Amino acid sequence: MNNLVSIITPSYNSSKYIEETIKSVQNQKHTNWELLITDDGSKDNSVEIILKLLKKDKRIKIFQIQNSGPAIARNNSIKHAKGKYLAFLDSDDIWFSNFLSVSLKKILFTEGFVFASYKRCHEITLKEVYKDFIVPEKVSYQDILKTNSISCLTAFVDIGRLGKEFMPEVIFRQDMGLWLKYLKKIKFAEGIQEPLAIYRIRNKSHSRNKIRILKPQWFFYRHIEKASVLKSIYYMIIWAFYGMKKYIN
Repeated sequence: MNNLVSIITPSYNSSKYIEETIKSVQNQKHTNWELLITDDGSKDNSVEIILKLLKKDKRIKIFQIQNSGPAIARNNSIKHAKGKYLAFLDSDDIWFSNFLSVSLKKILFTEGFVFASYKRCHEITLKEVYKDFIVPEKVSYQDILKTNSISCLTAFVDIGRLGKEFMPEVIFRQDMGLWLKYLKKIKFAEGIQEPLAIYRIRNKSHSRNKIRILKPQWFFYRHIEKASVLKSIYYMIIWAFYGMKKYIN
């Protein structure tokens, strides 16, 4: 159907939160969706939980692969997507019930790429840890090189217009790599200022450990985006500044 949304979800040892994530999809006001979960070789009972839920809801599909990392898991789901739209939801995040309906309405008046604001909450209590992350009204290719303000859990792409693209198969920044592919085709992705999702703040989150991802960030600029040494240094400085600012209340 014209408004079918393909939701891309990687899962790895996600038994703690995967059911809550799936139920947030099932609670959407827009009901024409398919949830494509690729299990990345989980060793817990994630698959068992997913299979239990999909028996009652045929819109949920599961694919199982050997452990290969989140980029390959997401790309496997993208490969199977049949919808006009792509949305992304990690196995520990939560959508509000109007996420799909608001995104669908917004995207009609854009070049085909929207993203939303979200709440940042404690992983267990879901109490606010940081103030809501309110996204810019629009971002360009250059903007995302400086700071990735498009989070996976709120990205929404019209692949009917922009085509199906895949994430670079790197350990870090694969989502950023995909956004940049689309932003080479259009001028702007447009932001929704209303928070439409909950991002769990986890103690061991790679995205919050800026020291750990300095090397992968440099690799991304130099080898994925092919930026010069000087440009890479320029973007690294700005990225580090915005990265620290993002987690200051």
